[in-house]
Amino acid sequence: MTYTTLISVAQLQALQTSGAPLMVFDCSFDLMNATQGPAQYAEAHIPSAVYAHLDTALSAKGDPTAASGGRHPLPSRETFAAWLGSVGFANGMQAVVYDRQGVNYAGRLWWMLKWAGHEAVAVLDGGLQAWQAAGNAVTAATEAARPATPFALKAPLATLVDVGTVVRRLGHADQQVLDARGAPRYRGEIEPIDPVAGHIPGALNRPFTANIGADGLFKPAATLRAEFEALLGQRDPASVVHQCGSGVSAVPNLLAMEVAGLGRTALFAGSWSEWSSDPARPVAQG
Repeated sequence: MTYTTLISVAQLQALQTSGAPLMVFDCSFDLMNATQGPAQYAEAHIPSAVYAHLDTALSAKGDPTAASGGRHPLPSRETFAAWLGSVGFANGMQAVVYDRQGVNYAGRLWWMLKWAGHEAVAVLDGGLQAWQAAGNAVTAATEAARPATPFALKAPLATLVDVGTVVRRLGHADQQVLDARGAPRYRGEIEPIDPVAGHIPGALNRPFTANIGADGLFKPAATLRAEFEALLGQRDPASVVHQCGSGVSAVPNLLAMEVAGLGRTALFAGSWSEWSSDPARPVAQG
């Protein structure tokens, strides 16, 4: 069976037992301390999991071939494919991604694999915490490197929107920006990272944490659907373009909409960090 959105701990265990081609990725990270994620992985991870570093594997800061702007620019699809091959990930594998930060970071790799044309990728619902709560083992062992293998890019299965497109469609019915940052940052009351506080005019706010229930799992599909429909009102779900600070924590909203049956919507990967870098672009507050 192929998993394309969420996978439960029990389903991952069954996949492991079945011997199906599989690679598990640990995407744990901390935006304020880039050494924290690797340290957490080294201390405890799902056995055989490969570490995917946000800053080096999943971003391309300073790379002229980067596919987006912002604080965490996307690497080109070709650069990403080369990294996948270097860690031994092949086209025929199921990918399972997780973190220990409420899908704040694992969603990035989920989306990037879709963007590379790979549908068989799912987020471990509940992350490492759910894995451990079920009584499963973790390890601090250094994982043996897997043999490199070619990873062939296919047609993108995810939509990337650039800043120019967002600017051109501003105020149009075919684009509804959805901001995944916390409400105080969205309103412009605080801005701890980027040079300007506020949000893209017309954007709606749904903090990415709203998708997770008290049990640490994604809310049921029907609940997610009702919440997104209430937020969007009469707006077409297909018009939604997701953003956050730097295109990372926007993905849980995109994933939640897909879980809710509302389709796979677009990502503005440059997000607020790219938007606010040009003082000519309009800013809303409140």
